[in-house]
Parts: sequence; C-alpha cells; structure tokens
Amino acid sequence: MALKKGGFYGFVETGRPVSEGTNGAVTSPHYLATQAGKEILEKGGHAVEGAIAVNAVLCVVYPHMAGLGGDLFSLIWDESEGEVKAINGSGRSGSKVVRDIYLDKGYDEIPERGPLSANTVPGTVKAWWDMHQQYGRLEWNTLFLRAIEYAEHGFPVTEKFSQFIKEKKQVLNEYEESRNTFLPGGRAIQPGEILKQPDLALTLKLIAKDGYEVFYKGEVAERIVDSLNRHGGLLVKEDLEKHVSTWEKPLTTDYRDYLVHELKPNTQGIATLMMLNILKEHDIQSIGDNTPDYYHLMAEAAKIAFKYRDQWVTDKRFEDIPYDKLLSKEHGSKMVNEISMSSAYDLNKLEELPDIKGNRDTTYMSVVDKEGNGVSLIQSIYHEFGSGFMPGGCGFLLQNRGSFFSLDPDHQNTLEPNKRTFHTIIPAMATKDGKPFMLFGSMGGEGQPQTQCALLTRVIDFGYNMQQAIEAPRWLYGRTWGESSFSLKLESRIPNAIGAILTERGHEVEVDEDYSQQMGHAQGIIIDRERGKYSAGADPRGDGLALTW
Repeated sequence: MALKKGGFYGFVETGRPVSEGTNGAVTSPHYLATQAGKEILEKGGHAVEGAIAVNAVLCVVYPHMAGLGGDLFSLIWDESEGEVKAINGSGRSGSKVVRDIYLDKGYDEIPERGPLSANTVPGTVKAWWDMHQQYGRLEWNTLFLRAIEYAEHGFPVTEKFSQFIKEKKQVLNEYEESRNTFLPGGRAIQPGEILKQPDLALTLKLIAKDGYEVFYKGEVAERIVDSLNRHGGLLVKEDLEKHVSTWEKPLTTDYRDYLVHELKPNTQGIATLMMLNILKEHDIQSIGDNTPDYYHLMAEAAKIAFKYRDQWVTDKRFEDIPYDKLLSKEHGSKMVNEISMSSAYDLNKLEELPDIKGNRDTTYMSVVDKEGNGVSLIQSIYHEFGSGFMPGGCGFLLQNRGSFFSLDPDHQNTLEPNKRTFHTIIPAMATKDGKPFMLFGSMGGEGQPQTQCALLTRVIDFGYNMQQAIEAPRWLYGRTWGESSFSLKLESRIPNAIGAILTERGHEVEVDEDYSQQMGHAQGIIIDRERGKYSAGADPRGDGLALTW
C-alpha cells in the first residue's frame, strides 16, 4: 500500500521491515511461538492449528501473560465456509462462588491475587479442542511438540520476561509452586538463563495425549480443585466438568469500504466498533496523522465509547444488551455530537459510571495459511502472572479474571454463580468484499480498542503497511496495568508541541517512553488479494516476531 493523504512520512521508516510472503503468515509476541506456528503450517496444518501451536508455546515462554489457566477469544475465517465465526473461550464463575463469601470474609471487593481471585474456570484448553475438532487436519498431539520441548528442556528467558519476574517478586513469592518456578533459590531468573518447567511439560503431555478431558475431568482437573480447596479456593469438580465454549456470530460495523468484526460481550469488542462509528464520520485523511486533532479525536472517541461500554458490557445471558441500538447510525451520530474538537470531554460526566478495573497482560497472535484461512486470537491470564497461584504439580498459573467481578449487587458486572465476567481482551478482523483483509489486535486493557483503531486508521486511511502502523507512536487514554489515572499518555516520540496543545484543550497529558509496553504489544497481518501476498508485522514493544514465506 502506498502512503495516502494525511500520512506522516516520519513514520515510514521502521526498526524492522514488514514481513511479506505468499504461502502463509504468523505473528505473535514471542519469536519462539511464531516459529512454532510456521512449522505447523508447513506440515499442512490449518491456520487454526498454527494458532493453537503458537498459543501453546506462549503458555510456556510467556507465562506472565498467557497460560493454560486462562481464557481466550478468537475470530476464524475458513475459506470453505466463507464467513467469520467467533469462539468465546472464557470460563464462568464457579457454582458456589457468591458475593456473600467475600463479604463475610470482610472484603469490599474481590482480592486481585491468590486462590479467591481464581474463581472462574479456565477456558483455553477447551477452546483449543473445539477449534481443532472443527478445523483440524493434523493429529492433536502434533500441535504441542514445541511447547512440550520448551517446557521440558528449557528456553532462554528474555530481558522483558525477567523484568516482570523482578517486578512481581512479592506476588510470586506468596505460593510455593510459583516461587519454585520463577524464584529458584529466592532469586528472580535472569535474562539469558534457561527456564525449565517439568510440571508444565507433564501437563502439556497429558493434554497432547488425552485431549481436553484430562484438564476438565481427569488428572489435571483433580489437581486444580484439590490445590484450590487446600488454599481456600472456591471452584469444585463439577465447575470444570460442565465448562463449554461458545460459538457465535461476531458483531460488525462498517468502516470506509471494510467490515470490522469483534466478539460480542462479555468482551469489550463493541467499544472498538462504537469508536469506529465515531471516527468514520470525520475526514481522517484531512485531519492527518501525528497532529493534535488526530490524537484529540482518538482520545475523545475512546471516552465516549467507554461511557456506553461500561454501562452495558457483561455476560449477555444475564443482561439484555442492546447491540443494534449501540451500533446504530443514530447512536453514532449522538456520540459524534458529544465530542468537541476544541476541548476535552468533561470527565465529571463520567462520575456516576460503575467502576471498571483495568486489564494488565495479554497475548495476541494471528495466523493465515496458504489457502487463506485465518485466525485472530487473543489469550490471557489477566494480571501479570494471573492470580499468582499455581496448582500443585500442574506447572501453570490460574488466572485472576474473576477479580474483575464486582461485589456491588447493582453493578452490571456483579458476581453471580456460573457467570462470565467482563473481558477487556479482544481479537479483531476486517474484511473487504466479503474476504479477510486484516487480522489485528494487541494486549493492554483499555488500550486495546484504541490500538485497534490506531492500526486500522493508519492502514486504511493513511496507507501504512502493517509494520509501520504497529511501530508508529501510540497513545493511551484511561487506565491500564493497574493505573487508576484517566490521563492521556503519549509516547515521547510525539512532539512536545502536540502535547502542549492537547493540554490546552483540557487533556491531562503524561509523556511515556518511546515504544512503551504500556501501549501494548500489537501484531497484525494484511492479506493483499490483488497481489497475492501476506504482509505481517510484530511489535518491538514486546519480544515478537512476524514471519511469512
């Protein structure tokens, strides 16, 4: 794609080239995971199988952000079906998980760490199984060979992973299994050291051999429940046995000549679509990238979309969510009219909204195979290292996603048994003329809809390639990684003069470092059907790699 009107030439030069090829594409936030996905595709695997292999390796080499104890969401395109399908692989709260248990213990909110925060069933393994049952070509156990190898024989720890261990040493030190894995001898694993995880290798071998049932009904399930029970956890055996994934039709909105797909609530995907309904009413090309108006409009669109997101997003089985109204042209016009290009939205108008906790860490990956089948997948254990609690003999951390629930009975995301909580993690896919054009996403809590809009506008409106769109300076309005601030954070590559203008308009501007991890780790693939090629990019803010061939 050529740079279009409004594009900023200073963003054309990138630290790494876009990866282009004709036979397939894989991108993820860790280079070992990306290579594992490529190997599966080269064996003739479907894009879904490549994505499972990528995710399985991430569970080993990025256990602070991904893991068997977490949830996933995915958008899937299969050429033979000719439509985008979604799978919701998030778990529900346990059947005995009720508000009174926490209130009786003196809590006014669910603890963010420990067994009491691990109150939802991990959904990832079942979602892998369901996707493979639907689309798999290779033997199930083939998908886990690399993950098992890295868990059993080890892999070199990256500098960024090591830094996370150091920062969360107190959390990891709380429980024996976590402490022994990441703090051997009481010392955080250093960059370049080889990390071996024999218990995780055993669990992966069991899953590879026996499928999902060992995780939800067999040996692994028993270890999860027994360990939780010994430490005051709330899940019971029946909770895991009854877990199911959900196949569904995604929500969509049009943007220019494209159709953008997101999962329905309990994800915040609808926030991206509402933002796009605001942005498409503006001439983004005339506004131009890297201008005060561009960053102002993006921040204001996020504020308005989040206002309506926070009113509605929860488990749709517990709330009648008005999708059509929220995504209607009339509501889009209403949101546009709430925005002033000369001044920031009055945050006092947000005071009556329910409190929403920010997300911390996530892994996003995308895969396209030679036939054009594509997967946009995101997987997470919520905070860095999730609950911090590792069931005995399992080798993986349980997520703390259930701490997102509220103990306020009037909150739209109030804790109830067998309920899916609000999820910030969202994969995205844009189609053109009924075919996939772009698979994209990022980690980063409230930054995810904003980063998705950054990638989409920079590719569609300004003509950047995938790597240029990913590397261009980003911003973040709102909260992420545990911050309560509603500031507008700008990477320091954005000129100070722009920050000064945004401050004059009423934004609380904070300057962050270049290529800040606060902005998330974004990945994406563009499918150029006219030229018959794939273009993939990976974020230098993480340890990612994009490969094509």
